[in-house]
Amino acid sequence: MSKCLDAILLSALLATPVLADPLGLGRDALPEEIAAWDVDVMPDGTGLPEGSGDVMTGEEVFLEKCAACHGDFAEGLGNWPPLAGGEDTLDRKDPVKTVGSYWPHLSTVWDYVNRSMPFGQAQLLTPDETYAITAYILYSNYLVEEDFVLSRENFSEIAMPNAEGFIIDDRSDAEYPLFTVEACMQDCKESVEITMHASVIDVTPGEAADEEEASPASNEEEPAVDPELVAAGEKQFNKCKACHMVGEDAQNRVGPVLNGIIGRAAGAVDDYTYSSAMAEAEIIWDDEELRAFLGDPKGFLPGNKMSFPGLKASEDIDAIIAYLRAHP
Repeated sequence: MSKCLDAILLSALLATPVLADPLGLGRDALPEEIAAWDVDVMPDGTGLPEGSGDVMTGEEVFLEKCAACHGDFAEGLGNWPPLAGGEDTLDRKDPVKTVGSYWPHLSTVWDYVNRSMPFGQAQLLTPDETYAITAYILYSNYLVEEDFVLSRENFSEIAMPNAEGFIIDDRSDAEYPLFTVEACMQDCKESVEITMHASVIDVTPGEAADEEEASPASNEEEPAVDPELVAAGEKQFNKCKACHMVGEDAQNRVGPVLNGIIGRAAGAVDDYTYSSAMAEAEIIWDDEELRAFLGDPKGFLPGNKMSFPGLKASEDIDAIIAYLRAHP
């Protein structure tokens, strides 16, 4: 009887206009919604906004917003990729793939900077700033002169050195026919085994730390402040600015605010979601713990979200700690 009623109910529902459509869900996107997402720039310049930017302005913006990761001259820092150089290296075992040596289209540079940069502050650049940064990257690769001005009008005139270095995509002829044959359903595995969970490889955000776990500041006597060491630490902190802030108006970015970190418990900043490893770590950030963490973040606390590879020079670590100590 129950199966009979279910069948009648299902037949009635399928006869309604809503479920007659493929899924019966949602609505058509509005033109302004489509326009908000349709921000891609094509190799021929289609999609570029009005605007322009010169090399010298681009250098100023690049130093402020990009150099902490990519170096003052776009040469790259640590594990952050270089954007310039690498000429004549593509035939080597370890090629240096930069905008100048590898990228075939300038539109990719503009589009990526516009969408994703600066790291942690995506889509805050104006069109003019994006043109200027792109112009500076071209200059850093010796592709334009220092008085060059990039604009929508001359964008397609820029020829990238490796534009002819790619093989034309012929998958529609070479590969698609192989995937359109009847699927093989023989000799399949009898069971599927889960070998790894997302939480183990740290792709699942952890819970915010309990405020009660935050420990009070250490009662140990504070060491004397060395102004020169603090100044050196401020310079070293440029490598951290993409993710962390300190100072009066500091806010959480990709990483938490670092004001008052000396003597603070790990995972204790409000309104910041830590990795499980950091949230559950029973660590008080004193000089010794910070020195170990800054030298090898992943090795010191496996599973934390810190992508920075660490500082190798002990004097750089001492300088960073002194700078952080100056921001209680």
